[in-house]
Amino acid sequence: MVAEIRPNYPTEWAAMKSVAAKLGVCAIEAASTWVRTSQGDAGFSANITIDGEFPPEAVTLADLVDESVEQLRRAGESVVATDRREIGSEDAPALTQRVTFSAIASDARRDLVQSQVYLALLDMADPHKSAVIRLTLTATAAQYDEVLKDFQDFVRTVRPDTGTEA
Repeated sequence: MVAEIRPNYPTEWAAMKSVAAKLGVCAIEAASTWVRTSQGDAGFSANITIDGEFPPEAVTLADLVDESVEQLRRAGESVVATDRREIGSEDAPALTQRVTFSAIASDARRDLVQSQVYLALLDMADPHKSAVIRLTLTATAAQYDEVLKDFQDFVRTVRPDTGTEA
């Protein structure tokens, strides 16, 4: 989207600000990450996937992270999970991990790296329930170091909408 409107703006930054405003993205860093990751590496564009779920009470973040690795093992080869860390707080726990694997993407076998972040957020209406937000950066090994900081900056902007303005 930024590439399409870039000629209408004096700088890429100005084009990113315009797209961010149109999409309702408060963090311009998120738009910046999209632009940088969309530029691709020999046919593969690094990308960010965001999804979430309300897991059953008995399911822990570690269980969800383990299941993610198992899903990658079913789809890819040479799956290795490293650097698993607990982050966050008691009220808002989180887990991160790095996963390397080989898979077919864009019609070619690629060595890929994922940075996965699992954020647990309490349900404001029912504190016995929590939602888990999963943010995943997927990049080729060559792209990973270049886009990781932007991804981390983006993750820091993710917080629940409490319905009150800050």
